[in-house]
Amino acid sequence: MSRKHILFAAIALLLLIFVPMGQKNYIIYVLTSWLMFSIAAMGLNLTLGYAGQISLAQASFMGIGAYITALVTLAGYHWVLGWIAAMGATFVIGLLLGYPALRVQHHFLAFVTLAFNTLVFLVLRNEEWLTGGSHGLVGMPRPDFFGISTGKNLEFYYFVLVLFVISALVFSWIVHSPWGRAFKALRENPVRAESLGVDTRRITLLAFAIGSAFGGGAGAIMTPLVQFIEPGSFGLIHSLKILLMVVVGGAGFYYGPMLGAAVVILLPELLRFTEGYYLMIYAAMVIVLMVYSPGGLIGLGHKIMARVRPKKEVRKDMAKGAQL
Repeated sequence: MSRKHILFAAIALLLLIFVPMGQKNYIIYVLTSWLMFSIAAMGLNLTLGYAGQISLAQASFMGIGAYITALVTLAGYHWVLGWIAAMGATFVIGLLLGYPALRVQHHFLAFVTLAFNTLVFLVLRNEEWLTGGSHGLVGMPRPDFFGISTGKNLEFYYFVLVLFVISALVFSWIVHSPWGRAFKALRENPVRAESLGVDTRRITLLAFAIGSAFGGGAGAIMTPLVQFIEPGSFGLIHSLKILLMVVVGGAGFYYGPMLGAAVVILLPELLRFTEGYYLMIYAAMVIVLMVYSPGGLIGLGHKIMARVRPKKEVRKDMAKGAQL
């Protein structure tokens, strides 16, 4: 990672530390939700943006992680055990879900993951003995660490911020590792990647498994954040919402899911001053962005920079020529 990226990350972290101070509980809750969905979007960005495997099931992995964590904490165990169990279970389930990707691609794979999302929703709604059915589960406690409570919203925000930073570091390590290069090779040309010695079967399964584990980790955060979960929170609409975060931010870019989650979670709140028109304005902005920049906001930024840089280079050449 270059010095420029390290400096940018340090400034962003300082902003995230100081922004919630003095804010009302609702603002802090929205910021915490943004961090949580950013983690889930990181996982989908790995599966879709880097490995090129379409998935419409990220919300279902959040649901699995959330319910596992809820059951563990309601049984009297610490949240950390539920978090580990949630990520472990979603990793294994994601690994299994990756097997259809070995045989089907593109929209056929999207239908497979869509069916899985629907299956998880139906299980959560109908198995009342385990999940509470449509009534859901309530009363999950927020964790304590070595006597430090996360009961208040600001305290819980900083707890989620720590998990967000850890997730971002892990995500950075993955995309800059040989696995990350293999994911990109799989996305660009699977046949060529296999001819170069990449085990495309193993990489495809890993893309689903790791991406799903990020979703499970985000779901584990959701349980103590809202302290109430029900099946409707993990339906198809929420998987599409996470997909929108990745696409709007920029699929295949490191900061894409974080920026996209900010647009999807924070922008509607900033537009509430328009009252009944805020959703229409928000939808119109997203449509315009997707029409003129399919690469998302980061792709748009790269286009702008590509137009600005040549002018600067020409001016430098002219200045050098004037000195000769």
